[in-house]
Amino acid sequence: MRKVLMVDDDKTVLADNRQFFEAMGYEVLCAETARRAEEIITTAALDCVVLDVDLPDESGYELCARVRERTGLPIVFLSGYTEEQSRVRGLSIGGDDYVCKPYSLRELELRVRSRIRAGRAAEPPRPLQYGSLLITPGSRSVSYGNASADFSTFEFDVLYFLARHPGEVFSYEQIYSQVWKSPINKGVKSLQVMIVRIRQKLLELCPGHDYIQTVRRKGYLFVP
Repeated sequence: MRKVLMVDDDKTVLADNRQFFEAMGYEVLCAETARRAEEIITTAALDCVVLDVDLPDESGYELCARVRERTGLPIVFLSGYTEEQSRVRGLSIGGDDYVCKPYSLRELELRVRSRIRAGRAAEPPRPLQYGSLLITPGSRSVSYGNASADFSTFEFDVLYFLARHPGEVFSYEQIYSQVWKSPINKGVKSLQVMIVRIRQKLLELCPGHDYIQTVRRKGYLFVP
């Protein structure tokens, strides 16, 4: 099932979007503020974000810029700002599409579906399997035998990167720059916390198999 996050401070817009997208087979999460949206983006495995520009706590442009530093998650702006300058800014800052209000729900769904399809086509298509551990980029899923675990978008990106290079040691800086194509700046702490969560989830999923190991003063490696 495709999972979409709708971000808008208009409850009517959120309700209408949720009803339509759920009828089309999506799982829909909603947020009314940029802060709540970022919390969901950081912790949930999403396929796309539909993002309003005018949010109560900060601009959707600012949120988009931060998210784009860390992931290629598709972002579709949905905004009442219809002038060319606003559309150009949204696309230039990292948005994948820009839909103006008022809008057709059917057209919005088609644009979201198109961005999800394009994003998945850009991902490495080959699943990775190490014994009973299966990491599938197409569905962004992680399973061990008949059991599975939920990884957020960011967590999956890091795990998949390490698993693609078994036995190689990567520092925080290398992981950050290779996964998100961005200098790490102040992101060391958040990446440390993320790796701890990944290791905990893997240990719960497959006890006794410590797939991600620490090399003191050097970094981390995936051990199949």
